Amino acid sequence: MGVDIKDIVKSTKLTLEQLSGMIIAIDAYNALYQFLAIIRGEAGEHLMDKQGRVTSHLSGLFYRNINLLTIGIKPIYILDGQPPALKFMEIERRKAVKQQAVIKYLEALSRKDYEGAKKYAQATSIIKDYMIDDTKRILDLLGIPWIEAPSEGEATAAYLTQIGLATATASQDFDSLLFGANQLIRNITISGRRKLPGKKAYIDVEPEKIELNSLLKDLGITREQLIDIGILVGTDYNPDGFKGIGPVKALKLIKKYGKLENIPEIQDMLSKIDYEAIRQIFLKPSVVKPSKLEWKPIDIDGLIHFLCDERDFSKARVTNALEKLKEAQRKKSESLERWF
Repeated sequence: MGVDIKDIVKSTKLTLEQLSGMIIAIDAYNALYQFLAIIRGEAGEHLMDKQGRVTSHLSGLFYRNINLLTIGIKPIYILDGQPPALKFMEIERRKAVKQQAVIKYLEALSRKDYEGAKKYAQATSIIKDYMIDDTKRILDLLGIPWIEAPSEGEATAAYLTQIGLATATASQDFDSLLFGANQLIRNITISGRRKLPGKKAYIDVEPEKIELNSLLKDLGITREQLIDIGILVGTDYNPDGFKGIGPVKALKLIKKYGKLENIPEIQDMLSKIDYEAIRQIFLKPSVVKPSKLEWKPIDIDGLIHFLCDERDFSKARVTNALEKLKEAQRKKSESLERWF
């Protein structure tokens, strides 16, 4: 779910090309769910190989990262570790939502309502263990570093921006800002032309950037107060939030009273949650502290073997994508040589 503070967050639209040269720490699970939700067939079915293994995530990881590398973006993927105990309720809620979505998906298929089936199918995605293994393998073949976080991937991604190992984090969720990411880039894994669910219309999804310091200055609050706003609205650690309080009202309350403990109207509800523990999850999360990151040369033969021979990708499409990347890197190398 993530914290929904979109109504008080101002973002700047930009193109992927404007991110060239940046090191971006990508929330891996967030990206995988996006790929699994969006990359599907006409009736909402996942892409699969001949053995029935899902390949939607591999398609997203390969073609999107080839595009990012071609542009000159240096991605790092951060995988989730053990979630905080307070997230248990949200995890169970998500399971229930997925189960209901599966039922509605099957009902739509039985009616031959393929448009409806595809809509429900997008909410059924589950990341299985072999998909994580696939992710690590394809990132290794692409030469892209990945990190297994001890807990929330977004927390380690945000930390990398704080110590200067990354320029920004990439996620669809605003939690990255509560974790202290200097910059958050949204839509980096899903940018492009997308069909609106249930409609015969398309929109252009563009990347957008939010700078934490600018956001806090514009809102006139501190990061600690932003976390309190998140708690009022609802986080993964108190998903219900506070009844009747959305982001705009939460901002007003925090600006008026300073912090949760001073807001008279919420004290009964506040006593029922461990709000201080939630604050500490965001302020002092468990993170990985790598000394350096390394991008390695792409293993072209290994990629072709994995994707085409093992997982039934089109060899022509894979080879064509790799050739485009090689050509872009060759031109960049020639430009640098002319410069010096």
